[in-house]
Amino acid sequence: MFRIKQIIKMFLQNVLLPLVYAWYARRPVEKGSILFADAHHEEIPFSMRRVYEALVRKYPGNREGSGEPRQEKERSAADEEKRIRVYVRNFDEMPYGELLRYLLRFMKQYATAEYVFICDYYLPVAACRKRQETTVVQLWHSCGLMKRIAHDAGQDIPKGYRGNMFGNYTYLTLSAQICVPVHARALRIPEERIRATGISRTDYYFDEEWNRRCREAFCEQYPQAKGKRIALWAPTFRGNAAMPRLEGLQELRRAAEALQDEWYFVIKAHPHVDAHGQVSNCSIPTEELLPVADLMITDYSSVMFDFLLYQRPIILFAPDLEQYEAERGFYLNYREIPYPLAQTAEELERAVAGLGGAREGKGRSDEEVDRFREEYVGACDGHATERILELVGLG
Repeated sequence: MFRIKQIIKMFLQNVLLPLVYAWYARRPVEKGSILFADAHHEEIPFSMRRVYEALVRKYPGNREGSGEPRQEKERSAADEEKRIRVYVRNFDEMPYGELLRYLLRFMKQYATAEYVFICDYYLPVAACRKRQETTVVQLWHSCGLMKRIAHDAGQDIPKGYRGNMFGNYTYLTLSAQICVPVHARALRIPEERIRATGISRTDYYFDEEWNRRCREAFCEQYPQAKGKRIALWAPTFRGNAAMPRLEGLQELRRAAEALQDEWYFVIKAHPHVDAHGQVSNCSIPTEELLPVADLMITDYSSVMFDFLLYQRPIILFAPDLEQYEAERGFYLNYREIPYPLAQTAEELERAVAGLGGAREGKGRSDEEVDRFREEYVGACDGHATERILELVGLG
């Protein structure tokens, strides 16, 4: 069955979708047409939400949802300048017939779009060589540099895939200049297409009103945490999306039990893990927990770089570090990250208990942590979305 699915997927990717695109690309580009596309969510993902909200505010009353035709209504001349369409669905949850119809609609719109925004791998965008008049913006879904990705990893590109999955990107936006040459090599695209504008979603972290709403929502939903410090465990998954696994759960639970008088532990497994059996003990999205957490515990997840912007304690909990280094590998020296490293339940418990009143729970000097933050997320200052829209001509 898996092989049959792969054959169907490759036929769509390499044959049918390119033909559909070529047919509709004979038409002129629809000036002002903006597409938001994602294949992993049922609503606009956090990584592209800030850009979407900014454009909706700028061009109100001009949205279309999920690629469906909308009811035409009277619009002002200003409204006619931009038309925003949303193609956001979880492909894994769609029946084949519905998915096929959806992809055909997307390719029809993609063929004449002026702007396309994505924030993760999106195979339909890579199904053909796009026309030069279309600007494809990869907002990206992670800050900093951690585990190896794409062509550097050997696990991210589907077997049998032909073509350049990332070749249609006009711009790829990243969190710091140090990330640019690494992504150019891993994604095999020219450096001049990659810009250290900052990651759009991190603008939320500088929004005091958004932070306040996140804290209030957590307190209302989890009153049992009142009076305790909040420890957020946000690990990544091992293996691949089809067969993910989680490391360190039992050890984390032992440490949480030992520290429960002072700490309330929130477990947020990667969505791939929860999809194969619920592990998380909190339904709030990870990004909305960052303003709440007094401490983050993570392993090789790039969410660590997001949390750097809050300047609060971080503990690296990596019980399988040696194996992960050998199988996946890193872009940075993991053991040199300036935060405490634990590999057993006992080490984790001691690291959490030893935080005291430290501003960041630093394993090394303040200067090292500040330098680390600036190096990997230095372009994230609350104004990334503005720079991205200016870059593409929508500012």
